[in-house]
Amino acid sequence: MSGLVATASLREFFKTLLEDVFHERRVGVAESTEFYLVNLLSDFAAADNLFTEQTEGGKDHEPLAVLYHRAQLQAREQQIKTLRRLGDLSLYKAGFFSESVRRGPVGPDYYIQMGSTSYGQVADLTPTSGFAAVYRELQEKFRALVEVLEEIAARALAATGPQGALRVYESWVRNGNERLERVLVDAGLIIPRGLPN
Repeated sequence: MSGLVATASLREFFKTLLEDVFHERRVGVAESTEFYLVNLLSDFAAADNLFTEQTEGGKDHEPLAVLYHRAQLQAREQQIKTLRRLGDLSLYKAGFFSESVRRGPVGPDYYIQMGSTSYGQVADLTPTSGFAAVYRELQEKFRALVEVLEEIAARALAATGPQGALRVYESWVRNGNERLERVLVDAGLIIPRGLPN
């Protein structure tokens, strides 16, 4: 497989990746939820949309607990926006930065709980909107979607060349993650378990 990707847009690129991983891993989502995820990935590809706070070492996103607390104090419309951002950040960070999250002080379950709860609250606050079902599905399938994003991130990293593949391999050796193992097998970098060497 060539390292070049020919697509008309970043959204098209992420749509293709999502569809491939959804199909291979048998994760089903509604078309509107897939649309939401494609836009989320495309928007967060621009670091300024993800990292909004200046810190000593660079940029970071606002802490999840601070976002959640802020949302509880806000009027309904602003609360919906803040909870949605909290869900989006949690999903993206737990999926695309899973290794960093695992090494962090709170771990992936914290992100999964915060994100899932936030999307559920958005669905509760917008029961008559066209997107209520999307937020409910995001809540219900949050962990599976984190795993899908984790695999997409690993595929992209492995495709960058030997150093990226080595980082995926090192991460897999450290934590034994089956999704990372599948990426390495699919890339032809390791032999599937159960086959003779």
